[in-house]
Amino acid sequence: MAELGKNLIGLEWSSQGKAVLKAVNPKGLAELEGEFYTSTETEVNRAMEKAHNAWLAYRKVDGKSKAAFLRAIADEIEALGDTLIERVMQESGLPQARITGERGRTCGQLRLFAQLVEEGSWTEAIIDTAVPDRQPAPKPDIRRMLTAIGPVVVFTASNFPLAFSTAGGDTASALAAGCPVVVKAHESHLGTNALIAGAIRKAAADAGMPDGVFSALNGEGYRTGQLLVEHPQTKAVAFTGSLRGGKALFDLAAKRPEPIPVFAEMGSVNPVVFLPGYLSQNTEKAAQALAGSVNLGVGQFCTNPGLVFVLDHIGLPDFLAALKTAFAGSAPGTMLNPGIHRNFEFRKMGLLKETAVVTEFEWAGDADETQLQARQAFASVTGQDFIQNPHLHEEIFGPFTLVVRCADPQELANAVTALSGQLTASIWGETGELNGHTGLIDVLQSKVGRLIFNGMPTGVEVCHAMQHGGPYPATTDSRFTSVGTTAVKRFARPVAYQDCPDEILPAELKKDNPLGIWRTLDGALSKNKG
Repeated sequence: MAELGKNLIGLEWSSQGKAVLKAVNPKGLAELEGEFYTSTETEVNRAMEKAHNAWLAYRKVDGKSKAAFLRAIADEIEALGDTLIERVMQESGLPQARITGERGRTCGQLRLFAQLVEEGSWTEAIIDTAVPDRQPAPKPDIRRMLTAIGPVVVFTASNFPLAFSTAGGDTASALAAGCPVVVKAHESHLGTNALIAGAIRKAAADAGMPDGVFSALNGEGYRTGQLLVEHPQTKAVAFTGSLRGGKALFDLAAKRPEPIPVFAEMGSVNPVVFLPGYLSQNTEKAAQALAGSVNLGVGQFCTNPGLVFVLDHIGLPDFLAALKTAFAGSAPGTMLNPGIHRNFEFRKMGLLKETAVVTEFEWAGDADETQLQARQAFASVTGQDFIQNPHLHEEIFGPFTLVVRCADPQELANAVTALSGQLTASIWGETGELNGHTGLIDVLQSKVGRLIFNGMPTGVEVCHAMQHGGPYPATTDSRFTSVGTTAVKRFARPVAYQDCPDEILPAELKKDNPLGIWRTLDGALSKNKG
């Protein structure tokens, strides 16, 4: 771990900084093995310059070679074995089964992107062939495709130390697009980052990738991130975290002489709507499903449901009683780091003190502060009070949810309309009941990136169709996703070639279609020559 406590700049380990960081185990707050050198401005500049130089070559690397690189990263991560699993457990407080599953997801999405770039059609090649004798003016030959945007800075997440971290979805999709990556390591996962960075370094060297295709830097506080975002060679930023952090990076990027995109996922309350027919017939089932989703991972997923909308009907007291029982069945769990634990307790207690809010349940038993254990809770409020108090709409990151009791369907619609952008929304209804609420479904659809029917939002499938993004403030750009193969499009831009000689064209656009990919040829999808 001593060598891996250094910053990785391309293929080079570096430790110019004097400040040293230590990782902490949230279970007991003991310092863990390893000293991690914070990066200097010189090291940041070198990492970004290397990334730029690497991009000049890496953007032209063929899909099969990039795919081999991505698969090699997955292989090297798996080769770390128990050493990685144990370090992640120590730094996150998460159980072995969760970390093992997350490692599988991380390697799985690397291999999924490998399949994507190996096949090659993701570049969206579009060809309009020339019509020289068209009147009144000839039509030129125009060929367009997506191409790598340049070096990408990735800020790793606190709540997913593998899948949204050093080799997570942002890194995988950027590398797949042909963009070198510079990672800013999360301060809670310094050892995890070091191990994964070493694995990527080995994969890059073995695959013959250009020096600088990947770097990983340690940093404390705001300064390192600011230097990375403001660096002129940075062409895009990916971030998963708080609204405050994501908005700060977005504002920095917008103020640059050359503004750049920031793809920030910044949190969501993921509203759940239980229609009365379903709730009356499935009281216990609904309570168990909701409590399980709210408390999953100690409420530290970006998709935990933080708001529940119900009609204030005759079966509501039974549902609240069942929900109390379900919440009482979940013992307090350890949160990821002291800052998250402190913020959860502060925001939870602040909301519970609101005049209109009724505390329905809060864990009253023991909760060990030295273990950063969170006291799960839920509360309720009327729909009218919810509408009038925007503070009740805000995310509380942790095992908490707020039940909004609406007097009638119109108040329910008004309450949902008052919401800001979200990653997800869920609506539960009996067969046929959903058909009577198409207006409410339309409102929900306008607020989210993923609309779920009769299911909870936790559990994000990594697949081609997934949309993990939503209107602001859930993300900074609702047109894109951070999960699934279309995440690659965040880090590519379209370029059109007009009347370009065939020998100069990229392989994706050549007349003979040597890659055999799907292309839009004169308005129709085709694998033909053209």
